[in-house]
Amino acid sequence: MNVQRFRFLVRNLRFDDFTNRSERSEIDKLAPIRELFEVLVQNFQNNFIPTEYLTLDEQLIAFRGRCSFRQYIPNKPARYGIKIFALVDVKNAYTFNLEVYAGQQPNGPYKMNNSAESVVKRMVQPVEGTKRNITMDNWFTSLPVVKYLLTEKQLTVVGTLRKNKTCIPKEFSISKNREINSSLFGFQKDCIITSYVPKKNKVVILLSTLHNDASIDQDTGDQQKPEMITFYNQTKYGVDRLDQMCSLYDVSRNSRRWPLTIFFNLINISCINALNVYKFNNINNKSKRSDFLEVLALQLMKPNIERRIKNSKLPKHIRSRGMKILGLVEDTHILSERPKGIGRCYLCGRARNKSTRKSCERCYKWVCPDHLKYICIGCCDEEQSEESS
Repeated sequence: MNVQRFRFLVRNLRFDDFTNRSERSEIDKLAPIRELFEVLVQNFQNNFIPTEYLTLDEQLIAFRGRCSFRQYIPNKPARYGIKIFALVDVKNAYTFNLEVYAGQQPNGPYKMNNSAESVVKRMVQPVEGTKRNITMDNWFTSLPVVKYLLTEKQLTVVGTLRKNKTCIPKEFSISKNREINSSLFGFQKDCIITSYVPKKNKVVILLSTLHNDASIDQDTGDQQKPEMITFYNQTKYGVDRLDQMCSLYDVSRNSRRWPLTIFFNLINISCINALNVYKFNNINNKSKRSDFLEVLALQLMKPNIERRIKNSKLPKHIRSRGMKILGLVEDTHILSERPKGIGRCYLCGRARNKSTRKSCERCYKWVCPDHLKYICIGCCDEEQSEESS
């Protein structure tokens, strides 16, 4: 496929019914991609069982075009883009749930609360009651959320806390005059808070319902980090690892249309999820990710290629390329280009030595007008349909 053809297809790519989009957009900002997005997320949840540790964090997909819910996050590499909340398996970067931040939605079925507590409740809904652990950063973590997830949803949480939270004792948020690598612990029923000083004038505060004691990780040596800190550092990179894997084999292309930007990101995530499903079903197969993606792409193209090579009006070089991809054996004359110029009719024999500019559409052999058979487009289509059936 040449560049012009690819750009033409991308320009005309749509994911909904354009005729009634304006009506749907009145109640939903995500109307152009809502249906595809929800189907994919549902498939993510139906085809994989996550491990016991998950990460809840946000993605920022680079986008600088016109979009009413475009975000600016200065600490992200892209800075400007579309924010997506993601629930990701820590062990294998499998994405189990997604939600696009669309800002304030119009009144209707898609209007929802965008507070941190509401986002957490919606995102963990697919795994509620499973006794898994969710690792979160300080935007999501609060004492009411942690207690709610533990008592109502049977989910534990390990997350950092902002120092301005009212639930934090004053002694825990102060770093002045505290010894470096020192820790403070506070306990409530089924809940523990720790305050750790990694360096001068800095304090890290964590809240956990997974841990129940003031254990220090001895493997950290002189740093004397609490086990809560070590566990958080090991499980907080789920979404960051997903972003890294997406960037390694990225299908994204620059676009001024935000639905395309989300679509490309969904393709990246789908490929990673598909690889995880394949590995779990083929434990002994150690194929590389690049090899898997190549096979996956060919399998997705195969039905369309099989349909197209049956079209007799398709140019021979395109049909030959399709048959080569499918691994089909074809006569050598099909693989060659159509002859040009003048040739001798192969049916007339050497005695007549009749030259011609015509060649057979299928075998490319030279044929004079006396040995040609004409067929109209309608009959050709009927013949083609009979061959395919």
